[in-house]
Order: sequence, then C-alpha cells, then structure tokens
Amino acid sequence: MDRLEAMTILVSAVDTGSLSAASRRLRIPLATVSRRVSELEAHLNVRLLHRGRRSLVLTEAGRNYVASCRRLMDEIAEVERIASGEYFAPQGELTISASAGIGRIHLLPIVDDFLGTFPEIRVRLQLTDRYVHFADDRVDLALRIGKLADSSSVVAARVGAVRLNFCASPAYLQRRGLPRRPAELATHDCLVHETHAASHHWPFYTEGVMQMIEVPYRLSLSMGDATVAAAVAGAGIARGLSHLTDDLVRSGALVRVLEAYEPPPLVVSLIYPSQRQPTLKLRAFLDFAIPRLRNRLGGAGRSGS
Repeated sequence: MDRLEAMTILVSAVDTGSLSAASRRLRIPLATVSRRVSELEAHLNVRLLHRGRRSLVLTEAGRNYVASCRRLMDEIAEVERIASGEYFAPQGELTISASAGIGRIHLLPIVDDFLGTFPEIRVRLQLTDRYVHFADDRVDLALRIGKLADSSSVVAARVGAVRLNFCASPAYLQRRGLPRRPAELATHDCLVHETHAASHHWPFYTEGVMQMIEVPYRLSLSMGDATVAAAVAGAGIARGLSHLTDDLVRSGALVRVLEAYEPPPLVVSLIYPSQRQPTLKLRAFLDFAIPRLRNRLGGAGRSGS
C-alpha cells in the first residue's frame, strides 16, 4: 500500500464529504478510493470513518489522523516548492476567486498587469457569485465582500469598501412611482440576486437600526450584474453593489432610491488561509494587487487574523 496515496485519498474524501466525490476530484475509480481507505484502516487497526448514506463522519481517531495527514502533506508541498525554485523566483499557477462583478471591473485589470510583470506565473481567475471554499475548490486567494464568516482561519488584507444601493430606471419610476420608505416596496416589482435563501429579505437602516423587509419580486437572477442590467431595462427595483451601479447612476441609466435607508459600506478584503505559508507567487501578487485595489476601492489598513 502506498500510504501517501492513501492519506491523500482519505483527506480528499473528508474535504469533499464522500468517497464518490473524492473519486471525481482525484479522477480515480470509486472502488480504488474505497479500497485504499479500507487498507489504511486495516494497516492502522482502527476505524477512521463512519460511512453514512449521504456523508462521511470521522471517528475521534480519524479526526486526529486526518489532522496529522494535513500537516504532513503541507510539509511535503513545502519541500516540493523549495525544490522547484518557487521560493527563489515567482513562478507556477495561482488560483484566485472573486465575485463576478468586482472581479471583472476591478480585479481583472490588475491581474492583466500582474501577468505582464511576472511572466513565469499563470493565473486561474474564477469569477463566480458562488461562495468558494479554499480546500474544496483549491483556491490560493480570494477577494471577498462583507464580514468574514470565519476570520480565525484566514489572513485578511482590507483593500476598500463598497456600498449597497437600491436603484431603478427612470422609466420604471415614472411608470410605478418613487418609493420614499422601505414599506412602500410592497407595491413595487423588486429584482433579487439569488445569493442565498434569504435573497428576497433586504436590510434597511434607520438611525443605525437595521430592519429586514421581505420584498415582493417578479424576477430572480443568479448574477449580480444581471440583476443590475434588468433594472436598467426597467424590470423593477434592484439592490446592487456600488461598483456595478455608480457609472449607470452617473449616466442617468439608473436612479438611486431609498438612499436614507442604505446599509453601512461593506468591507472588501483579499484573504488566504492562515495555516499556509505564503508562496513567493502569492506574496508577489499580494504586494502587487493590494495597493492597486486600495487605489480603486478607496480602502486602507491591513489586519491579520
């Protein structure tokens, strides 16, 4: 039995939640995945996993063993990076995740300049409004908007802030009227961005006090920029981030409404896993991108968590 291979399979099964998902990620037969985990348990003479119908559950011995496997695999990856010269010259592939709107408008131009400066680095830029996990999606770095869900597991560099606006087209407002209080949205068509289950509950603030209001919607979209585009087309009132709406407001294509009830600005951060020593390629991108993003997004200050 190749114990390193078996460890890799076990960790992948835990990260993905099932043996079949690990099989797909590693591109090896499911029977091989199951056999390697069983061989590892037989070698150790201890059960590592409880195999349920829908998910895997680690035993106490399994939790300790997987934690040790992760440390060992990180050390091996570190040795390989040093051997390949990655710590002497920035090189290799860097995977970065960002939401579609802010990634396209602010991050993509910086990535383009970065590639011109560092010819030995390749970048995989994932632009998606889906929440991406570092381990599951093999991401090195992410540009996140809003409060971090688990700040203890990441190092965060604040690069700016964005506002959450409510807006509609002049044609829509002429046809349906201008809402002056959040409660008046009950008689309007709202456009929601399907980021989570509560996407049709919008936050409004009055003297610092938040009130969540369930808004009626005629159209629900999976991308933030598509929601703003629908508002420009006159389909209703949208909730959009300022990097998507500011230029449209300036041009007159959109009108901001309910400005007195807007939420506080949302922090924008570049984050990467805290347990991982930054590679030279990651360090090079952070040094290159942070000041440029702060210049674009008007942010300052850096915090480690």
